[in-house]
Amino acid sequence: MFTFIKRRLRNQKGAMDRVIVTLLLVIVGVTAFVGLNTWIDSNVSSVKNSASSTITNTTSTISN
Repeated sequence: MFTFIKRRLRNQKGAMDRVIVTLLLVIVGVTAFVGLNTWIDSNVSSVKNSASSTITNTTSTISN
C-alpha cells in the first residue's frame, strides 16, 4: 500500500507540494480550533457576568 502511494506521489508533478500544503492547512486548522476553544472556555464567565448585569440594568430601567 505504501509503495503504491509513493509511486503515485512520484508520478504526479507537484504532488509533494500538495501533501505538504494539505498537512500545513490541517495543522493550522487544528491549532485555530484549539486556540478558539481555549479562549472561549476562559471567557465564558466574564461574558455571563456582563450579560447578567446588562439584563439586570435593562429590566430595572424598564420597571422604573
